[in-house]
Amino acid sequence: MVTPTAARLCLTGNAVYRSRMEIPRMLDGRLKFRHLLLVEALSAQGSVVGAAAALHVTQPVVTRSLQDLERILGVTLYERGPRGIEPTEFGVAFTQYARSALAQMNQASRHLQEIADATRGHVVIGTHLAGSNLLLPRAIAQLKHDRPALRIVVREATPDALLEDLVAGKIDFIIGRLATVPPEGTIQQTLHAETIRVIARTGHPLAARTQIPLDELITYPWVLPGTETALRTELEEFFHRNDCSLPPDRVETTAFLTIRQLLVETDMVAALPELIGASDPRLTALPISLDLVGARVGITLAAGRRLSPASEAMMQSLVTIADSVHPRQAQSD
Repeated sequence: MVTPTAARLCLTGNAVYRSRMEIPRMLDGRLKFRHLLLVEALSAQGSVVGAAAALHVTQPVVTRSLQDLERILGVTLYERGPRGIEPTEFGVAFTQYARSALAQMNQASRHLQEIADATRGHVVIGTHLAGSNLLLPRAIAQLKHDRPALRIVVREATPDALLEDLVAGKIDFIIGRLATVPPEGTIQQTLHAETIRVIARTGHPLAARTQIPLDELITYPWVLPGTETALRTELEEFFHRNDCSLPPDRVETTAFLTIRQLLVETDMVAALPELIGASDPRLTALPISLDLVGARVGITLAAGRRLSPASEAMMQSLVTIADSVHPRQAQSD
């Protein structure tokens, strides 16, 4: 006769046995590197058609490979619909690990190449407005002076797009305005604090004034950062605190070259890092305070990912230049 206690032990033992049988699924040789590439492409493209194009294979190959992967894992990774595919909870989780694994392998390959030839290698830097005007160009020039064969790639995009690329291993680190709280899976290193000022051309009608009321300033055309940026949120809060609506005549962009040209050639104004105005004689800061609007500029890294020697050298160059511009402000968070 089997007692209730014995039955429970038997069931528990079977569950443990089944669990032990299921754990090695991804380590039994069936999971291939191409499966990781497949998941990354499907999640990035949102369709079998897009993934097939990105991987340079046919749609049936993508479909068969996905079915094969789902059999290996024993879960459904994507829900199919009329507009494409959406990752399930399992798909979202596995995509994160796949991207992390791909990024690590890419980093390992580059690291080995740079060990073989320490004078070469390459680094990919993501940047947005706060880091691109002065700090990054000077750091690049300094590093290239010492290592002319080093290839440096700079990609400019919105903060959200750069974070996606960082997680996916497409860029090594981000230089620019730091978030108040580091995004999940990242660490930050502050390089300097950045004062935000209202910038205009040197010959602007308001440039010679000693005092400018805000209600007069917003009658001029403005260049504002996009709604996805932290600076835009802070500016909206600034206008709200001062009982003003957003300037009705405005352009929205974070493209530095576009902003600078609009300021130089028109009577537009923009809220920008103070160094932008200081580094261009055609621009000047207007005498009005943007109270509580400021930023920390620094480096955002993927947590737990080892940097290549080239990336380490680029970071050190940034720290050196930041300390020369804003002494004693560089620190880890």
